[in-house]
Amino acid sequence: FQFEQSGGGLVQPGGSLRLSCLVSEFPRGYSTVAWFRQGPGQAREFVVCINSDDGTTSYADAVKGRFTVSRDNAGDTVFLQMNSLTLEDTAVYYCAVGRKGCSMSKIDYAYWGQGAQVTVSS
Repeated sequence: FQFEQSGGGLVQPGGSLRLSCLVSEFPRGYSTVAWFRQGPGQAREFVVCINSDDGTTSYADAVKGRFTVSRDNAGDTVFLQMNSLTLEDTAVYYCAVGRKGCSMSKIDYAYWGQGAQVTVSS
């Protein structure tokens, strides 16, 4: 089980960034990859999830229409494409692995990446 996230950085408002999450050989019973984020002084919040078995996705209202989650053909890497970024998107973004079925709850995710800073600033 290999689990590694990458990406992040500094971008101006209206810009784009892409985050990646490499997950090879999901542990038995696990098939969901999600992104959460935690802004300064804020609780960690759900952003998006994707079920690697069937591609089902779920987005937080705050990012619908701007963020897109996808996976590569091999199913090993999940991407979070973030467009039209705003100041409110500034946060540390975490990739997480959970059991079958998309969940918006942190407690349903057992494995967490190290986090990637995304800063939106002019």
